[in-house]
Amino acid sequence: MGFPTCPVCGRESKDELTPFDALDEWLRALVSANAPAGQFVNVVCKRCVEMFDRARTQLQTDAVVFEQGGLVLPTPLRLDADDRFTGRGVTIAFLDSGFYKHPDLTTPDNRILAYHSIVPDHKTSLETSDPASWHGMMTSVVAAGNGSLSKGFYRSIAPEANVVLVKLAVSGRISERNIQDGLEWVLAHREEYNIRVVNISAGGDDEESYLNNELAQTVERAVKEGLIVVCAAGNAGHMPGHPVLPPASAPASITVGGLDDQNSLDRARRGMYRSSYGPTIDGLQKPEIIAPGIWVPAPILPHTPTADEAELYATLDKATDDELLSIIESHAEVDPDLYNARELRTSLLRHLITIKLREGDVISEHYKYVDGTSFAAPIVSSIIACMLEANPRLKPQQVKRILIETAERLPGIEIDRQGWGGVAPRRAIELALLVKSL
Repeated sequence: MGFPTCPVCGRESKDELTPFDALDEWLRALVSANAPAGQFVNVVCKRCVEMFDRARTQLQTDAVVFEQGGLVLPTPLRLDADDRFTGRGVTIAFLDSGFYKHPDLTTPDNRILAYHSIVPDHKTSLETSDPASWHGMMTSVVAAGNGSLSKGFYRSIAPEANVVLVKLAVSGRISERNIQDGLEWVLAHREEYNIRVVNISAGGDDEESYLNNELAQTVERAVKEGLIVVCAAGNAGHMPGHPVLPPASAPASITVGGLDDQNSLDRARRGMYRSSYGPTIDGLQKPEIIAPGIWVPAPILPHTPTADEAELYATLDKATDDELLSIIESHAEVDPDLYNARELRTSLLRHLITIKLREGDVISEHYKYVDGTSFAAPIVSSIIACMLEANPRLKPQQVKRILIETAERLPGIEIDRQGWGGVAPRRAIELALLVKSL
């Protein structure tokens, strides 16, 4: 005796079919919409229920993306950046786990001035797509990428800034010692590469007073010597204590929390991301400002399984109905789930492809959207690069004061979480142009 056949997908099911009436209203509506024309549906297979339930989860999570027609808005547009300034002539140093020579940093001109690894005896290059490369690649491109792989659409706020890349680890957690060694290297080479800004999207080990913490003391020294140090606040806002750790807890650093702007231009929709916040163990207000910490467009690390999947999903999304089967069959090893579902009706296959795009946070074959204060910090670093282009005489304390004075407070959000509010690039540039050097 054969297995029962699902009336929705037409496949045999080894499991008992689920009664249609047992589904909730949302699932019943979606199942009915995808049933063959004229087909009465009274049962449905487990695979279909799971697929449609996954779709519900993603649609709820990505509701705003769907409101924008499936489009994640570029950061300069969302923050109303002043496009007269692009970070030209300013160098940002990045301390991170690893990096990759991404086209958004190297074409048409290579703006990577230096690459240094503090890891002893570790042979590494910017051509290696190892797991440690993706985070630093994303932070550096979020700050200084020119969007070359998107024809400039997903460019950063400072697409002409130069970068110096300092690798801190091979894999695993980055220690305070690693961060400090990287910062010491930047201090020793800042004049050689004209480094003005240091972006640190990594957190330290434990809460500790900046008076006793070596990394925090190094941050203080770096700022006294003229560097502007921008730190991610961390992503522990949903946890008890929500601690801000060194180097973000250093008084002189500019600590950046996460803003959730709902991927929208509507200021009224702004809320908070789950970023860490103070007061610190020393009673300091951290973060000082917030910037988008979710829905941030970022590059996908090339030559990785994630890149292969993104390319497949994006290709399928653009393909005609007649092309779907051949594309899926020629990429069977990339996504076995899609390959096994290749004989589904076209409407169901399209639905599954949409789910894959949303589950992978895929924007296109080259970009995805990411979240975390790791990406809020480089957005602020890019704004600072533009401020320095507008007024190269600005000192670190002036930059910090301008960002604070021009920030936009979010109504209804406690000050401890948002600091002085959301970063406002255009207003910061206008004030930077007015400020005279101390």
